[in-house]
Amino acid sequence: MDHSTGKPGFFRNVLVRLCLFCVVIVCCRFAYVVTLKGETCDLGDFCFFSLPENLNVISGVGQLAGSVSAVMTTENAGKSAPAKPQLPDLWANKDFQKSAQFYSSVFEDLVAEGFLNPNSKTLCVETPMGADVYALREIGVADSVGIYKKGSKPLVITGKAVKQPFEDDTFDFIFSGAGMIDKSLKPGDFAAEICRTLKPEGFLVVHTGSNDTYSFNSFLHLFNCCTLIKSRNIDGFDSTIREIVMKKDGFVEEKVSDSKNNCRHVPDYKMKLIRKAEPLIKEEPKKPWITLKKNAQSIKYLSSMADISFKQRYVYVDVGSRSYGSSIVSWFKKQYPKQNKTFEIYAVEADKTFHGQYKEKKGVTLLPYAAWVKNETLSFEINQDPGHKDVAKGRGMGRIQPVESSSESASEVDVIQGFDFAEWLMSAVSEKDYVVMKMDVEGTEFDLIPRLIETGAICLIDEVFLECHYNRWQKCCPGERSSKYPNTYSQCLDLFTSLRESGVLVHQWW
Repeated sequence: MDHSTGKPGFFRNVLVRLCLFCVVIVCCRFAYVVTLKGETCDLGDFCFFSLPENLNVISGVGQLAGSVSAVMTTENAGKSAPAKPQLPDLWANKDFQKSAQFYSSVFEDLVAEGFLNPNSKTLCVETPMGADVYALREIGVADSVGIYKKGSKPLVITGKAVKQPFEDDTFDFIFSGAGMIDKSLKPGDFAAEICRTLKPEGFLVVHTGSNDTYSFNSFLHLFNCCTLIKSRNIDGFDSTIREIVMKKDGFVEEKVSDSKNNCRHVPDYKMKLIRKAEPLIKEEPKKPWITLKKNAQSIKYLSSMADISFKQRYVYVDVGSRSYGSSIVSWFKKQYPKQNKTFEIYAVEADKTFHGQYKEKKGVTLLPYAAWVKNETLSFEINQDPGHKDVAKGRGMGRIQPVESSSESASEVDVIQGFDFAEWLMSAVSEKDYVVMKMDVEGTEFDLIPRLIETGAICLIDEVFLECHYNRWQKCCPGERSSKYPNTYSQCLDLFTSLRESGVLVHQWW
């Protein structure tokens, strides 16, 4: 047998396997660079192709101006000048081209109006592909960069809008397009970071899909470091976009809201919303337990009439909350239209019988005191139904009074701590927050509401659901009024009217 061909066959197999191994290594490197790392594809990274660096992928925009500038000085500090990057395949994508054309037109208009110039140090916030950054560089604004949670160099580096990787007062111009601020879960932090990194006298331009007046004014409150320059509607890709141009104030200091003064002038946009609400019931109902319950079904919620985006926080305050399942779960959590917002919940309940239900409830803060007009010790009177098996359900509604005036006829009297509810509210929320309040305090509303109006704290509340207690007709005894409350229905109507005149959307609750 001839064995002369054994060695060549062996070497050939070794070479073939070595070549296959090298191919696997190159493919793995390619997958790592392009898929996992998100870098551009160039020969230095073992990619198999690269686009010519002077390729114009956008018709009518012109040739790519020079080499793409370095991403940021802070990122390249201490490094030698990088080689000219190659254009990634993404830039030849039709959607990218369409976006870049749109942004080029937008930025050229802003240059013509003097808000942007070739020397502006520019940031594009929350830009996944970097089409806006590309457009800026195409029109000659070379020192431009974008940030997104996953970088796409050389246009976009890794960073979050709510935690930008830049020093204070870094940029002359900041742009947020594609309605990204509308989608932010933390619009307050989004705005605060822009205010931090934008230079004094610098310009901010935002594109948003929200077009109603309520959301527009909420937006202005968020960016209170800036002054509104102009607002206009422009044609977007698929719909109309609102473009807002603002200028950062030259000297920025913390603006303290004067709630009392703000209440003296009610904005027209708030009054228009109040006029759209369900009308107040002018005549005293003969059967209030039926009429008010039906009225609750016709309520026009503020969040069903307006976009509640661009608020720093979302807060629900239940004054007289009783049990956790009473109004927090059965009504607010299940029925109130929240527009996918997460609300912080405060339960104000003086009756200690219900306190244990709140101990392990996430997202709910219990204030185990009585809402009152000042900080003082009070008596808390409760009438108990002795025949009811369930102590909590058979427990009557509690009324508060100063200790010296407490009644001796009540089934149970507890000494509790009252707190200045208006002062607490002004310390807990701001005009940047969206605040909803339900109040059921057994007649104490005639003390609390005037105090809220007097201090201006009422203007921090966007929507109120108020149960007003008066000497109503009794269900059990036709022709007889309840002697439990001294106030009349007319006084209740005056209370609701004063709230609406103060710019607060209040609803008659039951």
